[in-house]
Amino acid sequence: MHPTVPAAEGTRSVTATDGPHHVLVLNSGSSSVKYQLLDMRGDVRLASGLVERIGERSSRLVHTPLATGAPARERVAPIADHAAALTAVAGELAADGWGLDSPELAAIGHRVVHGGQHFTEPTVIDEAVLAEIERLIPLAPLHNPANLTGIRTARELRPDLPQVAVFDTAFHTTMPEAAARYAIDAATADAHRIRRYGFHGTSHAYVSRRTAELLGKDPSEVNVIVLHLGNGASASAVRGGVCVETSMGLTPLEGLVMGTRSGDVDPAVVFHLKRVAGLDTDEVDALLNKRSGLVGLCGDNDMREIRRRIDGGDAAARLAFDVYVHRLKKYVGAYYAVLGRVDAVAFTAGVGENAAPVRAAALDGLAGLGLVVDEELNAVHGGGPRLISPAHGRVAVAVVPTDEELEIATQTYALVRG
Repeated sequence: MHPTVPAAEGTRSVTATDGPHHVLVLNSGSSSVKYQLLDMRGDVRLASGLVERIGERSSRLVHTPLATGAPARERVAPIADHAAALTAVAGELAADGWGLDSPELAAIGHRVVHGGQHFTEPTVIDEAVLAEIERLIPLAPLHNPANLTGIRTARELRPDLPQVAVFDTAFHTTMPEAAARYAIDAATADAHRIRRYGFHGTSHAYVSRRTAELLGKDPSEVNVIVLHLGNGASASAVRGGVCVETSMGLTPLEGLVMGTRSGDVDPAVVFHLKRVAGLDTDEVDALLNKRSGLVGLCGDNDMREIRRRIDGGDAAARLAFDVYVHRLKKYVGAYYAVLGRVDAVAFTAGVGENAAPVRAAALDGLAGLGLVVDEELNAVHGGGPRLISPAHGRVAVAVVPTDEELEIATQTYALVRG
């Protein structure tokens, strides 16, 4: 049994009174590392940065010392691997007075995409945990290997420091079997761990809780539909703080139309493409994950550009937008039925937070369900969590900026503080 913290405790803000109180959050990709250093005595960001193009001659590191207000520092130079990247990050943090050897550093929190059914909560990393994350690589071949590389590198640099894995899938492990199961042969599904896992869990957990706070209620009292709309997009139905349904499945391909991913398609499309178009498995995989969604429909996956093209009369951009919104509206209606009672719909992530036309179109025609968007409130750009529904609206409609790094740091700190 690995040390864990109950989900409810892991999502509360923790006030430090003594001991180290900084948490470094690492999100390691195949050729990048995103990071933030936070002071948990008030959830204050001290620094953030990005290392990209790791392994190339033009590797780039951008570091922003947020605590001092100093301008960002950028350097372009070869960074051979993740070990060199984290060493460079440590150097930038040390220049601000917070190196990896700082006595103020309480833990490192790592984003891990796939935790399967095994990891339902934030977990202190040891060799057994690493082995299980590695065992899950077939379920997330693009993400878990990179996450593992970041973890192993960080452990080599600070083997004495508690390190915690926070899983994208964990928030969705509360889904009932009726929602998590695919209707395929049960023995085959069990043998190959085929079921619906869901992703973007840290975002859905954070936003559903912040939405309840916006309404002045405890999360246990609120039913929320969360729409995480970025280049990747997912929806969740959260009943009383607990996820009961989400749109992504075995992989992040299922569900909503995304920037480059198709979302839901008839599985027979795959067989048709193999038989008629002669595409092999890898080609179909690339088609559905990298050349579909908005970019497949109109050649653009930037919603700002799509809206600009629509304003200019571009028919392909209009169709892409309509397909995107139709799928959104369908999921809102389905999750309304799943929950039975909806207190709020919350939009988050890049598109959800910034694209007013998407929010308006997604809920257009749903006044009968109590879902109405106030045009003036919806047009307001930026700011913190806010309502965009009219005062008389039966269901609150909110824009809630997500903060996955803070969620990871909060869960990590709560666990190591015990």
